[in-house]
Amino acid sequence: MSQETTLQEYEFDAVVIGAGGAGMRAALQLTEAGHKVAMISKVFPTRSHTVAAQGGINAALGNVTEDKWQWHMYDTIKGSDYLGDQDAIEFMCQEASQIVRELEHFGVPFSRLENGKIYQRAFGGQSQNYGEKQAKRTCAAADRTGHAILHSLYQQNLRAGTEMFVEHFALDLILEDNEAVCGVLIQNLHDSTLKAVWAKHVLLATGGAGQIFRTNSNASINTGDGLGMVQRAGIPLQDMEFWQFHPTGVAGKGMLISEATRGEGGILRNADGEAFMVRYAPKVKDLASRDVVARAIAIEVEEGRGCGPQKDHVLLDLTHLPHEVIENRLPGIRDISRTFLGIDPIEAPIPIFPTCHYMMGGIPTNLNGQVVKPDIPAPENRSGQNVESQVAVPGLYAIGECACVSVHGANRLGGNSLLDIIVFGRKAAQEISKQLQNSQETAARASHHNLDTLMQRYQRWLQTPSSASLEDSVFAIASEMQKIMESGCGVFRDRKHMQQTVEQLRQLEQRFAQVQIQDDSSVFNFERCSALELENLLAVAKATACSALAREESRGAHTRVDFAERDDENWLKHSLFYPQNESILFKPVNRQPTQHAPFEPQKRVY
Repeated sequence: MSQETTLQEYEFDAVVIGAGGAGMRAALQLTEAGHKVAMISKVFPTRSHTVAAQGGINAALGNVTEDKWQWHMYDTIKGSDYLGDQDAIEFMCQEASQIVRELEHFGVPFSRLENGKIYQRAFGGQSQNYGEKQAKRTCAAADRTGHAILHSLYQQNLRAGTEMFVEHFALDLILEDNEAVCGVLIQNLHDSTLKAVWAKHVLLATGGAGQIFRTNSNASINTGDGLGMVQRAGIPLQDMEFWQFHPTGVAGKGMLISEATRGEGGILRNADGEAFMVRYAPKVKDLASRDVVARAIAIEVEEGRGCGPQKDHVLLDLTHLPHEVIENRLPGIRDISRTFLGIDPIEAPIPIFPTCHYMMGGIPTNLNGQVVKPDIPAPENRSGQNVESQVAVPGLYAIGECACVSVHGANRLGGNSLLDIIVFGRKAAQEISKQLQNSQETAARASHHNLDTLMQRYQRWLQTPSSASLEDSVFAIASEMQKIMESGCGVFRDRKHMQQTVEQLRQLEQRFAQVQIQDDSSVFNFERCSALELENLLAVAKATACSALAREESRGAHTRVDFAERDDENWLKHSLFYPQNESILFKPVNRQPTQHAPFEPQKRVY
């Protein structure tokens, strides 16, 4: 027996799915250009995960140290372990200064220097003159920069009149003739009403999927919804083996202690009190890139130099810093430490250990934010081969953490994520606006589409459960998935454990296919929402494990103990994962910037 479902329908010029910094910036651009725009958010917009970004946004303003966008470009390419696309990185770094000034004009309350200019702090991997000296490039609003940016963009969208579908969950992309994207099916979480939102252009800004790991710094809403939708639409995911483990998560809990702490002078110490980063990064020490620092902490613990009764963490020491630095530049970090640990960092060091933080891979896009896929008919029959050409998916765009334009490659530098979402949020919206202005079409609704199929797929979660189906649960499967991923695809990886992970995920998929939910209510049915999210998470976890197993080298955040070296001859390429037969294709890294000479791969030391 199943419940009846009603369907409401709407038409817009463009739909933005996600109300974080990327989605907000894109929606603002489109609304101000005069287009009819809908922004869909699973939570109230200012609760989007951008609000959790702490440290800052990178731009070569040169307010504190001499700086150039070309140096920022070099640092980002080096930080990516040379897997980042150099044309995209060049574009992002060139745009950065204008983007920060634009944010300032939107009302972002950046911290200030005595001369009134925007305050900039040091972050990992930042240099002057192509690595010669330390740079200070990260523009900060104390340690709540994401919060400041998100609230300012929300206010700007309210001023512009962007239409918002708040607390609505995006379920699936509506396809015309199984090819062009022409809308999205969403669910109102208030009363479970389904809505078909028709649009000529759909932009995904759904954020990351850190909830595939048990210990993570992500909000519980980060469940890879956009990634699940595109995989079901036959589009591959790119570079999913690369997950950043932020070196300084609260030990045993996962919430983030910003890199800003080390930018202000914080020091990592082991059980002997040793400032151990000098052994791993002699030049920049605690301000090496995140993958380097995370591995160093894991090695210290593994080799018995961890702190605490279980010797399972190291310490982040801020006690030597002036009190006013912590009170004025790191107030949020102090609050987190006192709230969750009962420790005031002015008086005692903070216990930390790496936590899953950021997804470098995602939905493949070009510089305009258009989603691209290989121009081949049957990817599962060509697994392991190289892609020669790509085509844009009509009507579909992706930006922010869910996307992979590949400015981060194998490892993201701190301060580049906020820059990424604003740069490409604006750029994708400019492209959509241009397409709308050039289009002769007036109707958003497609004549031939797959909406009926999507509605039927959703019906599964309206069925009254049988007694047998109650022996398993969505929450039990989700918990096991997180443990499996943490065990097999953590900071250090090897073939044996990753093969076990892939097989265990296949078993979880089989269990998920049989599970049913007990809650049949319509009002804020979070068990149904969790089931829909878990379907997306399992797809992301499978893509991660299979892609990691395939890449037989160590590069950036992907560290294999059985292939300890980077292999540029065989693996300087992007992976593309299709769930069909778990097939993987590869495409070349773009190493040809438009205005700068290419940076050739070098040994990556800090």
